[in-house]
Amino acid sequence: MTLMAETVTEAAPGFYLMTKDRGFAVHISASADHLKLVRELTGKTLTEAGISTDTVENVQLVASELVGNAVRAYGDLVPLVVEVEADDAEGGVWVKVHDPDPVRQPRRSGVSMDDAEAVCGRGLSLIDFLAPGWDVSITPIGKQVRACLPYTASG
Repeated sequence: MTLMAETVTEAAPGFYLMTKDRGFAVHISASADHLKLVRELTGKTLTEAGISTDTVENVQLVASELVGNAVRAYGDLVPLVVEVEADDAEGGVWVKVHDPDPVRQPRRSGVSMDDAEAVCGRGLSLIDFLAPGWDVSITPIGKQVRACLPYTASG
């Protein structure tokens, strides 16, 4: 697999996009507007790649949770790299979110998915359900949280 971008869009402040055959990598300064763009880009890219609507929605949810976790941990405008790519060899769609802190790790809140009273705290449990086996890798410039969601083709 090559990591070379097929298309690089014009950069905007806090948003630099590289498209791939069946995915993308985007460097963002985390914000509500940029998260919305990531969700829209995920939908468009995966739909064009022939991924089912259910899978696309699950990928959008996982990407939102991972970006949201980074924002809660480090604040608005944290620099992130978000990658989404359908991988036929893996039979899944990868969602990868890279942040600049190698020390702080994602941790579960202890809130049950069945707790009807809880207002928040279910994000990692949801990721466990949608992408079992997600992991964290330390990198030279921070860490990357990776999740692979199994997919079906649309049709």
